[in-house]
Amino acid sequence: MKRILFATALALVSLAAQAQVSLLNVSYDVARDFYKDYNPLFAAAWKTKTGETLDLKQSHAGSTKQVRAVADGLEADVVTMNQATDIQFLADKGLVSADWAKKFPNNASPYTSTMVFIVRKGNPKQIRNWPDLAKSGISVILPHPKNTGNGRYSYLAAWGWAQRQPGATEASAKGFVAAMLRNAPLFASGGRDATTTFMQRKMGDVLITFESEAELIAREFGRGEFEVVYPSESILAEFPVAVIEKTVDKRNTRKQAQAYLEYLWSPAGQENAAQNYLRPRDAAVLKKYAAQFPAIKTFTVDEVFGGWSKASATHFKDGGSFDQLYVNK
Repeated sequence: MKRILFATALALVSLAAQAQVSLLNVSYDVARDFYKDYNPLFAAAWKTKTGETLDLKQSHAGSTKQVRAVADGLEADVVTMNQATDIQFLADKGLVSADWAKKFPNNASPYTSTMVFIVRKGNPKQIRNWPDLAKSGISVILPHPKNTGNGRYSYLAAWGWAQRQPGATEASAKGFVAAMLRNAPLFASGGRDATTTFMQRKMGDVLITFESEAELIAREFGRGEFEVVYPSESILAEFPVAVIEKTVDKRNTRKQAQAYLEYLWSPAGQENAAQNYLRPRDAAVLKKYAAQFPAIKTFTVDEVFGGWSKASATHFKDGGSFDQLYVNK
């Protein structure tokens, strides 16, 4: 009898050791391919280190939609977003640590990007810089500025450029963005939807999107079907990450979730960022891939708008500048 019990106990221990631990990463729309590449890298590294097999799951949609889903009960172990307000929204709900930006290096943003223009082959409308997007006869595709991080970055990049011009005023910046929005026939539901609208549905003359999206477009649609235009100045896009405290405590996945995010700063994680056309934080990796990241002058949300909280209140809250311009669109 004792031998049977001992054998049963050993079998249970063996099954427990073999059981997979799952993690859910809830992320923004255009990060899908990045994490498809990243997850096997981390899973292999974790298996080598601990012997534990991980089942890594992804969820992608517009960033605001995603964080609201987490707040409403979607059990994410980690969130990997494209703007600080998304993480702060969850922190205000008590789901993310109040000092989340100090939990990882670089204000918890493992890589960066910027907003660029994707135009048709040969650039038939001769779109070179932000002023061209406000010209008559130009059709601009971008995601919804109130509901997506990609859209908000696009909106603030245009506003910031206008505000930083010689002799610019609040009124002139608002006028420029209003003219650009009048050229937008629709607002896509997310960054990937905007790409599909532009590339597959053949709508628009120019797509405003993250620099990293250009490589994904090339992989899917071919490199000869479009051109990338770098404006004279654009916004620095950062991509903060955080652990969902309630979920990892409930599911006992804190150590795995913490390691999953920390690995983004590892040499392999930074290489993966560069290979997916996201600008790595690691100076040596960035130098290695310098040829694919043209120099561009950037400004930050803090520099021009006083931080994300102030920018959101001014531009994207109900009754803010976007609503005012959209009503008159």
